[in-house]
Amino acid sequence: MAGNKVSSQKPCHHCKSRSASAPPDASTIHYEKFWLYRHCSSVQQRDRQAQKAGQLFSGLLAMNVVFLGSAFVSSMIFNHVAITLADVWILLSILKVLCLCWIIYYLLGTSRQPHAVLYRDSHAGPIWIRGSVLLFGSFSILLNVFQIGYSAILIQCKSRVEIVFPSIEILFICTQAFFLWHHSKDCIQVQHNLTRCGLMLTIATNLLLWLLAVTNDTIHMEIESQLREVEQRFAGKAPFSHPYLCNETALCTCPNTTICKVFQKGYILLYPFNTEYCLVCCSVLYVMWKNVGRRISHHHVPHIKPKFKLQGVVFGPLLGATAVIIGICVFMMYQIQATSSAPNHQVFVMYYSYYIVLLPLMSVGAVIGTIIHALEKRELDTLKNPTRSLDVILLMGAALGQIGMSYFSIVAIVATDPRDLLNSLILSYSVLLIFQNITQNVFIIDGLHRQPFISPGREEEMKEEQNHEAYDQRRVSMLELGQEIRKVSRSYLHSYSHLSWKRRALREISFFLVLCNIILWVMPTFGAHPVFENGLEKSFYGYSTWFAIVNFGLPLGVFYRMHSVGGLLEVYVTA
Repeated sequence: MAGNKVSSQKPCHHCKSRSASAPPDASTIHYEKFWLYRHCSSVQQRDRQAQKAGQLFSGLLAMNVVFLGSAFVSSMIFNHVAITLADVWILLSILKVLCLCWIIYYLLGTSRQPHAVLYRDSHAGPIWIRGSVLLFGSFSILLNVFQIGYSAILIQCKSRVEIVFPSIEILFICTQAFFLWHHSKDCIQVQHNLTRCGLMLTIATNLLLWLLAVTNDTIHMEIESQLREVEQRFAGKAPFSHPYLCNETALCTCPNTTICKVFQKGYILLYPFNTEYCLVCCSVLYVMWKNVGRRISHHHVPHIKPKFKLQGVVFGPLLGATAVIIGICVFMMYQIQATSSAPNHQVFVMYYSYYIVLLPLMSVGAVIGTIIHALEKRELDTLKNPTRSLDVILLMGAALGQIGMSYFSIVAIVATDPRDLLNSLILSYSVLLIFQNITQNVFIIDGLHRQPFISPGREEEMKEEQNHEAYDQRRVSMLELGQEIRKVSRSYLHSYSHLSWKRRALREISFFLVLCNIILWVMPTFGAHPVFENGLEKSFYGYSTWFAIVNFGLPLGVFYRMHSVGGLLEVYVTA
C-alpha cells in the first residue's frame, strides 16, 4: 500500500536535496498501488486510482475522528455531568500522542528514505504562513504555561488533568511547528497511504482543538456576561435574564495575589491565538495532504520568484498606518469602558462609526484594484496549485462568518426600530461589512490567479543572481563586490522609475488593505465584541440562539482577517 518502486536501480541518498527544477529520472518514481486496483493494465492508471482511494480512506478516517470528538464536545456542553471537560481532554490527549508518534516517524523514517522527497511545492508553506505557525504557536505555548501556573495555584480545587493536558499540548505544538516549518513543501513519494492517514489524523486533531477552544472561549464570555448582569442587578438595573448560572465559579476563585492575577489575565489575553494556530496548521497540513504522491512537471516549476520589496508605495502605508492608529485608540477606549463597567451608548456609537468610515474605503480600494486587474495584460496562471485552491476556499468559507452574522443583525434591526441612532449605525455597519467582504474576496482571488509581473530591471537582477550562483565557489575581490552592488542598485532604481501607474496603484491598494485587515483582526481578537454586548440581537433572538450565532461567526471572522493579510501580501508581491 505504501508504493511500488519501478526499478531496482541503486538508490541515491542525496535525492532529498535535489533541486525542484531538476526533474528526477523515471526510475526513481514510486508509483502507488492499492489492492482494489491491482489488476489495472496501466501503471499510470493504477497509480491514479490508488491515489484517489488513499485520499478517500484517509478522508473517512478524519471524518470519523472529527465526528467522535464533536460528539464528546457537544455532550460536555449539553450534559456536563455525564461527559466532563476532563473526558474531552483525555480523548484529545490520546489523539495528540498518536499524532506525535506519526510526526516523529515521518521526521526520522519516511522523509529520510531514498527518493522520498523528489519534488517540493514552491507555492506551499510561504514564509508568512510558516511565520504565523511560529508566532501563534509561541503564544499558544505561553498560554498553556499560564494555564499550568493558574491550575497549580488552585490545585486544591482543580483536577490534575488540567496540568497534564497543557503539558502534552506544549509538546504537541513544538513538534508540529518544527514539522511544518521544515516539511510543509514536501511532495512525499513513499509510504503514501500512511502519510495521508497521519496528515488527516493531525488535521482532525487540530480541528477538535479549535472546536474545544471556541466553545471554551464562548463559555468564558458567557460567564463574564452573566457576572456583569449580576453586577447590574445589584446596581438596581434590569438585566437580560437567562437560566444559565455558573455556580462553580464561586467554588474556585483566584486568590488575591499578583502571580495568580497575571496567570489569569495572561490566559484570557492569549486565548484567541490558540484558535488561530489550529486553523493555520489545518490549512498547511491540508496542502501537504494534497501534495502526497504529487509529481511536479519541470515546466510547472517557477523560475522567477518575486520578492517582497517596499518600493513604489507611499499613500497606502500612510493611510493604512492612520487607520491602524485611530483603530487602536478606538479599541482602547472601548476596552476601558467594557472592563470598568457595562459599555455605554457613546462607546458603541464611536466603535461602529469607525467601521462605517473604514469599510467603504476598503471596498472602494478593492473595486479599483479589481478594475485595474481587468485592464492589465498579465496572463492568468492556470497551472494546478493546491495552495491557491485552498486559499480561495478558506477566503470564501471564512467570510461566511461575518456575512452570516451581518444578515442576522439586519433582520433583527429592521424588525425592531431601524430609526434609532445606534440601530441605524449597526444596520449600516452590517450592510457595509457584507459588501466589503465580497469586494475584497474578488480582488484577492483575481490577484492570486495572475502571473507575477517581472520588470526588465528585475530580470537583469535575476541574471546577476544566477551568474553569482554559478560562480559561487570562486573568490571575489572588493572591487568586484562593489561593481555587483552598483549593478543591483542601478536595477532597483530602474525598476522603481519604470513602475506603471497600474502597478503602483495595485501596490498602494494592497498595502492599505493589509494594514486595515490587521487592525480589524486585532480588535475582535483581543476582546472587542460589540455584536454580543450591545444587547440588540441578544434580546431579539434570545440569549442561547444569538450566542450560538456569535460562536460560529466570530472565530471565522477573525480567521478571515488574518488569512486576508496573507492573500493581500501575495497580490502585493506579484504586482
